[in-house]
Amino acid sequence: MTRQYLLAIDQGTSSSRSVIYDERADVVASAQQEFRQIYPKPGWVEHDPEEIWASVRQVTREALASAGITMREIAGIGITNQRETTVVWDRRSGECIYNAIVWQDRRTAAYCRDLGERYADSAVAGKTGLRLDPYFSATKVAWILNNVDGARRLADDGHLAFGTIDSFLLWRLTDGAVHATDATNASRTMLFNIHTQAWDDELLELLEIPASMLPQVLDCAAEFGDTSEGAIGGAVPVCGIAGDQQAALIGQAGFDYGMTKSTYGTGCFAIANTGNTALTSHNQLLTTVASRIGGEVTYGLEGSVFVAGSALQWLRDELRIIDSAPESEQVANRTGVVDDVYVVPAFAGLGAPYWDPDARGAIVGLSRGSGRDQIVTATLQAVAYQTRDLFDAMKDDGMAPSVIRVDGGMVANDWFLQFLSDILDVRVERPTNVESTVLGAAYLAALQCGMIDDLQQASHLWRCDAVFEPRMSSDQRDALLSGWATAVARVRG
Repeated sequence: MTRQYLLAIDQGTSSSRSVIYDERADVVASAQQEFRQIYPKPGWVEHDPEEIWASVRQVTREALASAGITMREIAGIGITNQRETTVVWDRRSGECIYNAIVWQDRRTAAYCRDLGERYADSAVAGKTGLRLDPYFSATKVAWILNNVDGARRLADDGHLAFGTIDSFLLWRLTDGAVHATDATNASRTMLFNIHTQAWDDELLELLEIPASMLPQVLDCAAEFGDTSEGAIGGAVPVCGIAGDQQAALIGQAGFDYGMTKSTYGTGCFAIANTGNTALTSHNQLLTTVASRIGGEVTYGLEGSVFVAGSALQWLRDELRIIDSAPESEQVANRTGVVDDVYVVPAFAGLGAPYWDPDARGAIVGLSRGSGRDQIVTATLQAVAYQTRDLFDAMKDDGMAPSVIRVDGGMVANDWFLQFLSDILDVRVERPTNVESTVLGAAYLAALQCGMIDDLQQASHLWRCDAVFEPRMSSDQRDALLSGWATAVARVRG
């Protein structure tokens, strides 16, 4: 039987999804499942790794059944994942010794400050392109080793393995035969030197993390091993892995210098392709590995906003003032631009360019006349304001895109994208397939298993669904941004 399909697994922050693609990169079938968010303490965010694994297996079975195919018809598997989320498991049993600590988690903020007194933040940035911040995996690993009973002894004896979610899934998919990751996920751990493309011994020593815990680092398109029969029902090669934001840049065909995408999922993440130059930011943006193909590294300049789509979940689940995320568009259409109420959704601190783990969320400017509609609309506007903060920093660092490509769940909202274009004062393009993250994983698998010759072929598959051009006056834009700056100043830690 000819293997003619690709399976892409997208393990995200709030859900897991599997998508079956045909040889033309058209979606044949898909399935998605949400899983629990665990909040043991304020600022702490965890996932149950077993729930993640179960959800991946379930959606894969559902997608295959919906497509009416079997694993024998899958040519290769691509994986993309929530980055920085940290899992530690026992190599002997495969069981995790603690819940996955999610990228949003801020429990190690004080530890990061302590490390900063002993090791300069600039030294960390010089090696890894990252900041000394709880966002990244390194201090999460250290926390587990220092706080879970027996973990330090097990690690010293070589029994523990650390991985981001891709590594954990790969271990389970191959029944423990492969402990590996790709260069994009490695670059988000704060343990990987992005210039030498190797784990950094000095940082490992600083955080007291044994090198024996670390996965092998491979290219984004590589031979990651075959799945076991018991894992998802057949032996299929895992051919591609990339962190979700880098995968989205690939899915958006962002292969040329300066091309920029912004993804609106749980958080908001903007990456500009900087080619073979690891551009150093002077505005607290991150230098990251955008991809590594055939041993050749492409770098990216990235800004990270911790709360985007999750702010709409907050409106729905905690405040209960909307029934669904799409309802926010209806509310904003009838409300119009709000210029007196600002929502600062710093539920887990503020990311780039502030990097303030102690900031907390607030609604600023409420009056007796303020109501549900103003708060909902102001929450949408807050995501655009945060994106503007990122793009101002990029511009000052020498990257000034005149157009951005957007993807993720929030971009179905036309009102939001028009406001985004107005606030950024740039052209915004939405692709026909807004699920760029999982599509990027499929492209990597297609490259490795020979369905395409190079990633540039994906450029011809990209299609534009809608374009949004700025139409707001500069005076109105400046006034809104001034109000946003005042609101942010009030919540800074």
